[in-house]
Amino acid sequence: MNLNDYSLWTALVTPLTPGLQVDFFSLEKLVKEQEQAGNGLLILGSTGEALNLSIDLRKQIVRFVTQLEPTIPIMVGVGGQQLDSQIDWIQWLETQHIHAYLMVTPIYAKPGDQGQYQWFKALMDKVTKPVMLYNVPGRAGQSLSFEAVQKLSTHPRFWAIKEASGSVAIMKEYLCASNGGKVYCGDDGLLPEFTNAGAVGLVSVASNTWPKATHLYVKQNLAQNFTATALWQKAAGALFLASNPTPAKALLCHEQKINHKTMMPPLSEHDLRDLKTVIQASEAITDWYKQQQ
Repeated sequence: MNLNDYSLWTALVTPLTPGLQVDFFSLEKLVKEQEQAGNGLLILGSTGEALNLSIDLRKQIVRFVTQLEPTIPIMVGVGGQQLDSQIDWIQWLETQHIHAYLMVTPIYAKPGDQGQYQWFKALMDKVTKPVMLYNVPGRAGQSLSFEAVQKLSTHPRFWAIKEASGSVAIMKEYLCASNGGKVYCGDDGLLPEFTNAGAVGLVSVASNTWPKATHLYVKQNLAQNFTATALWQKAAGALFLASNPTPAKALLCHEQKINHKTMMPPLSEHDLRDLKTVIQASEAITDWYKQQQ
């Protein structure tokens, strides 16, 4: 399976029951919907609440999704700050039928150039699948080091970067540092600017709620024939009115695509007090998509 054939990767939400267990019925529906849209799957990223889930729940999710045998590739998130636990996690993942890893800058510790290089190299040396490095300073507390990227760009497992700092200028620096590596936009609303600057695709929250529409959104941007920038920026913004993935889960529940909008603590569904703006965004994207047919 060629990962580069997938310009859109959905950072999949993790449906939960009110008892804080995985809602496998809803999870299967979401996976099949992404499969029908032709989107790559990223499970257990930040949108999947990975760091809030126990190791047992994470393993349950990986086993379940892989056993569905979707015809689309599966990427799995690797994060945290304790190296041995992450090595244990990826060694277990190596026994599963997955296709790639998303490795995020270690949280909280704020490592520098050498610390990041040593961290990522230690993990990348243990895996046999392609690795996408993830820059998300708003969550990690530290940007992905350009120097570390430059050194890691020659690693046999290096594949791509997910850039979610919100800066086109920074994205261009990662393009240079990666020596021809691929950079994916990590902010739905910024995709037009990022593709103009050389991004090859999108790792998306919005494709949870609008799988086929977001697929078309990416396709049009890569073909340089997209004209609805303001519409998509507004819609994407609605999915961040509370901590991600709170609005996306609320909308999916409202549209009966998942059974519950339950969040894993410390996140809470009650932090989104009004769903009106998110519903309006969904209606606008649905109308846009219909007009494209």
